[in-house]
Amino acid sequence: MTERGDLSRWALVSIAAAVATITLKTVAWWITGSVGLLSDAAESVVNLVAAVGAFIALRIAARPSDDDHNFGHSKSEYFSAVLEGAMIVVAAGFICYSAVERLINPRELESVGIGLGLSVIASVVNGLVAWKLMSVGRKFRSAALEADGKHLLTDVWTTAGVIVGVALVALTGWARLDAIVAIAVAINIVVVGWRLVRDSTMGLMDTVIPEADRAAVDAVLESFRTDGVDFHDVRSREAGHLRFVQLHMLVPGDWTVRRGHDLAEAVEAELRAAVDDVRCTIHIEPIDDPRSYESWRR
Repeated sequence: MTERGDLSRWALVSIAAAVATITLKTVAWWITGSVGLLSDAAESVVNLVAAVGAFIALRIAARPSDDDHNFGHSKSEYFSAVLEGAMIVVAAGFICYSAVERLINPRELESVGIGLGLSVIASVVNGLVAWKLMSVGRKFRSAALEADGKHLLTDVWTTAGVIVGVALVALTGWARLDAIVAIAVAINIVVVGWRLVRDSTMGLMDTVIPEADRAAVDAVLESFRTDGVDFHDVRSREAGHLRFVQLHMLVPGDWTVRRGHDLAEAVEAELRAAVDDVRCTIHIEPIDDPRSYESWRR
């Protein structure tokens, strides 16, 4: 089983990257006067707010179960991912406002080479951090880290688009192209923000565990099936990195409580070995009683 622990230290890396890129991109905008670069800097401010939200969510998610939260705090990560999506939309609104004003009142850009150089450095920083956050997020099934990584990766593509746009302005002399690129960037990041909100909302709705994990659960149960032992009514849900599985185990009615309990313990141990961070609830029922086959959906 993968040892997860407190992942909030990775959010601190994201915070540091956001501060660094805000500084670089703000200087690039100040030097060039490009609204595209201003929009890029604005998105990095949103990155900082989102990274702080991810840090808080991950700290909460690392807390153990308590009297008020018997099943842990893992769902707090979904709130962070929703915040990420909402912040992206806010950034898009600011970008569009600035771009429309510049579209109406275009202006020449200055010191384009230096500004683009700073933006490239910022983009490389974000790209490396995004790759690491998504890697760690996938490994430990952290919705907050994956969302933060995807957000930073969006920032990389945003910066790439802005760099191309500003370079084209410098080459063609068509100042309004700067604003058009900024609007295109805003539309792109709204799509990313929507996807983050959609995915996080699904997590809050207690969706079933992924197909690969469900296949692992079925394989374990199949290995314990005999003429006198069966399983049914298998239900699952995921909450952040945690997987919850509950099922009915049917055993001969003349078994002792201890024998049934020992088998349930063995099944649970195999499920924990097959699926990381799984929490199991096994209800034992007599296999010869028709009531044992009633479904929870009735």
